Amino acid sequence: MGGTEKNETAPALKTELAALFGDRLSSSPAVREQHGHDESAHESAAPDLVVFAQSTDEVAAAVRVCAAHKVPVIAFGAGSALEGHVNAVRGGVCIDLTQMNAVLAVRADDMDVSVQAGVTRRQLEEYLRDTGLHFPVDPGADATLGGMAATGASGTTTLRYGAMRENVMAMTVVMADGSVVKTGGRARKSSAGYDLTRLMIGSEGTLGIITELTLRLYGRPETVASGICAFDTIEHMVEAVTMATQCEIPLARMELMDDVAIFAVNMYAGLENEVAPTLFLEFAGTPTSVADDIERFSDIASEFGGKGFEAKTSLEERNKLWRARHEALYAGKALNPGKKGLITDVCVPVSQLSDVIAQTRKDIEETGLITAFVGHVGDGNFHTTLWVEPGDEAALKTAQGVIERMVYRALDAGGTCTGEHGIGMGKMKYLAKEHASALAPMRAIKKALDPDNIMNPGKVLAV
Repeated sequence: MGGTEKNETAPALKTELAALFGDRLSSSPAVREQHGHDESAHESAAPDLVVFAQSTDEVAAAVRVCAAHKVPVIAFGAGSALEGHVNAVRGGVCIDLTQMNAVLAVRADDMDVSVQAGVTRRQLEEYLRDTGLHFPVDPGADATLGGMAATGASGTTTLRYGAMRENVMAMTVVMADGSVVKTGGRARKSSAGYDLTRLMIGSEGTLGIITELTLRLYGRPETVASGICAFDTIEHMVEAVTMATQCEIPLARMELMDDVAIFAVNMYAGLENEVAPTLFLEFAGTPTSVADDIERFSDIASEFGGKGFEAKTSLEERNKLWRARHEALYAGKALNPGKKGLITDVCVPVSQLSDVIAQTRKDIEETGLITAFVGHVGDGNFHTTLWVEPGDEAALKTAQGVIERMVYRALDAGGTCTGEHGIGMGKMKYLAKEHASALAPMRAIKKALDPDNIMNPGKVLAV
């Protein structure tokens, strides 16, 4: 089992877990396969067993059993990650956290909430609907909040509210030996000791399993307005974005879709947006502040050739407008039936964004591949998906070469190999290039906290 322990330990491990979990332990091939992959194109790798935990104590008990047998442990949430984070590349036991889905406490006066790790983003938003509060981090998928913390998720609202790293206040974490650690607290700031909360954020389950979180909440804005603005080139769009940022216009969202992406969603969703590089924007605040922000942005957009900008305030109109952005991946799939998509992202300083996109697009065109670019233009993060026929090794190699050059281009521009998708199993070699001098301390931390390398092995660090 998993290649890290002797075969004779497998029956004993299963017996011990069965005693703890009963029918919430599964060795069914279908259940194992379901838990052996995420939304990426990485080859599925099923765990040997799947445990459905319902509490921190149960997670800790399962990890203690696995630690005793030196068997890998992989945490599983919604399975919506994009770099093979949950693939059980060395076998072992998958701990499914989706039944840990309780909202534990909402403290409206302090504007924070405590949840179990299996609560999803949309579930929390529905729970908060009548409180006047909301949790804004939105990666697009209806991911679990524990998974979002583990992968350091962000999304369309990062420009205004920050990513998970800025919005997780405290955690309960099960460590590699099965001990339970509580990190952080509910105070709005602290200078006490090492920041273990942020060490765990983005660690992708390689240091511990997050079972509970306390999150910052925000008041729902009085007025929200959204609009789109087409530009003749991405360069002019980025110039407008840079100017709007420098003028400190407090945008809630600022999203990029290139002309190929717009064409794809028009075809997929029956929309009639102008086929051009397009900026999707959202403003939030009071009626007066939103009107002022819209006027200021409109002036800037006009200066750089922006056209067709008109803000919508009704929920129905705003949802229709954002449909194009949210359905970009599905539109890409529809244009490439039967193909698998290699989804990737990088992040660069905003001033470098148009150059890096232009160079990457030229590179892709020279290979004969067709793809679209979307991204969080306000923070320099963009995504692309390269579609290849299953089994076409030449096309796969070509696509992987494009991704590698895209990453190196981003690093040369002062950026990062991933703005929000994480490292997983897909970008380990790029992490080594990006943080060469920091790899030794990272490995030392991993060794100290997980000496037997049982926590999601084969991810993040090549150990």
